[in-house]
Amino acid sequence: MKYIPGVIFATVIAIIATFISKLEVVKETVNFSPLIIAILLGVFIGNIWKMPESFKPGVTFSLKKILRIAIVFLGFRLTFQNVMEVGIEGLIVDTIMLTSTFLLGVFISRKFFGLDPEISYLVASGSSICGASAVLATAPVVRAEMHHAAMAVATVTIFGTTAMFVYPVIYKYFASTLGFDDILYGIWTGATVHEVAQVVAAGFAISEPAGNTATIAKLTRVMMLAPLLIALSFYLAKKHATHGAGVTLRDIPIPYFVFGFIAMVGVNSLHIIPDNIVHYIRIVDGFLLTVAMAAMGLETNINKIKGVGMKPIYAAALIFAFLFFGGMIVTKVVHQIFG
Repeated sequence: MKYIPGVIFATVIAIIATFISKLEVVKETVNFSPLIIAILLGVFIGNIWKMPESFKPGVTFSLKKILRIAIVFLGFRLTFQNVMEVGIEGLIVDTIMLTSTFLLGVFISRKFFGLDPEISYLVASGSSICGASAVLATAPVVRAEMHHAAMAVATVTIFGTTAMFVYPVIYKYFASTLGFDDILYGIWTGATVHEVAQVVAAGFAISEPAGNTATIAKLTRVMMLAPLLIALSFYLAKKHATHGAGVTLRDIPIPYFVFGFIAMVGVNSLHIIPDNIVHYIRIVDGFLLTVAMAAMGLETNINKIKGVGMKPIYAAALIFAFLFFGGMIVTKVVHQIFG
């Protein structure tokens, strides 16, 4: 019973965010997803109004438990067949870009800008995998504070939105110079743009083949969230272990919800659940993610974000430049080898 007020409050914010995202003026201008709008509303409300103590257990529940449930059912957006459809070429580009972007993102954030390890991991995961969803999934693994997560979400929103508009323009004017066709453009976009919705927008702005290829490449990249989080868990456990001491399974903050995510991908791959049911599961899952984002916003102290400063934005800008130019080069080289 103690969770009900806070869960209802976060749910109401999520409903409002969903409604706002469907307004024509929003679609035609910023085209923000409900996730982004929910966190913005949450931050705004949480910082101008003192939330009653009775709301806090439910908001925390939404941020932790509902989030994990939503990530598990995120698996219904993918199938193992998606990996086969994008082919070896797309899979290699995805793998190279995810790994290099994550490692470079952490390095840039830590060494160039002196950011805390936690926010470095969040900015890197959001940029390298799937934007806000990756930030949310990584936060409990690295035990990040909510203002760090909110700042990381802000960075992927800024540069993912930028990419959504810049990629189609660059391709339309420089396709022949780049030596890209619509399929290569789709692989490049799916392997480097932050959010799924942004990839869909940037891909279909060119053509249906480009959009389909970009979406499949992106979903394959999303699937890599699971092994990355598991690897990160083992790395952090080993790093924090007492000098000379071994690392036991108990020391490792294994994100067990990731195994649920993989299981749901498997179930979806078997096509044993009717398509109309899967459609509704995806809708509900998207809404649960929105509720979790609203809770994150409510838990975010704007003064703490100010304390972090502009450094995460600068780090994310360099990461974005690497995704754009590095992704272009990797896509071209891999195509020449395997195409």
